[in-house]
Amino acid sequence: MQRLTIRRAIRGSAVALALTASSLAIAQISPPVPAPRPGGAVAPSAAPAGPGPAAGLTPEQQQQRYYQILQQISAVFNNVRSMTGNFTQISPFGDQTRGRFMLQKPGRVRFHYDPPVQVDLISDGSSVLVQDRTAGTQNLYPLSATPLKHLLANQIDLTDGRLVKTITEDGTLIALGISDIGVTEGQLTLIFDTRTYELRQWVVTDAQGYDTSVQISNVQNGTAIDPAYFSVARVVPMQ
Repeated sequence: MQRLTIRRAIRGSAVALALTASSLAIAQISPPVPAPRPGGAVAPSAAPAGPGPAAGLTPEQQQQRYYQILQQISAVFNNVRSMTGNFTQISPFGDQTRGRFMLQKPGRVRFHYDPPVQVDLISDGSSVLVQDRTAGTQNLYPLSATPLKHLLANQIDLTDGRLVKTITEDGTLIALGISDIGVTEGQLTLIFDTRTYELRQWVVTDAQGYDTSVQISNVQNGTAIDPAYFSVARVVPMQ
């Protein structure tokens, strides 16, 4: 099995693979606030620039506030067992690509790009398949070696100080920088709505520092999905 490279350009369509880097809403969020502290808590530092909910809090109050936010995000995120919708991907070069996705925890996801891009990215719970029908190629990688493993985890505890390494926020979004222990290459940022704590976007930064963002829309939770769509042994065409 060839070595996993998180960022892989699809020549001819100027598209980077889904889930591989960033820069959409994250570019408008203030610099990282806390870094993780041993013992499961997230340590605060200075409040975000400009007015915001953290203004005027003591370091201890800020730490408790972040801990409670991470608890709430974990609860909402873990409650979602399946999800379908649309995605918009922005590559490190500014190219935009759209498509449909379906997700089933634990471990399964599929990203189907709209024409003219002829690409599907599929995870069956243990492996990630990238099928490029234009090039006639199929590349298989271990899920455990990609940042996708966090997005597709059965349960995630964001209050674990070993997992969340940064928290960045503005008035409407909160971004969590995830420590990718065991991931071959790449860093993951999950971006949530500050009111509902629902996932809105994620950003992956590859080993070279290139960012790709994936923003989701028209999301439906709890949708029944045919397991055949997640097969990497026999790829079932999307309807």
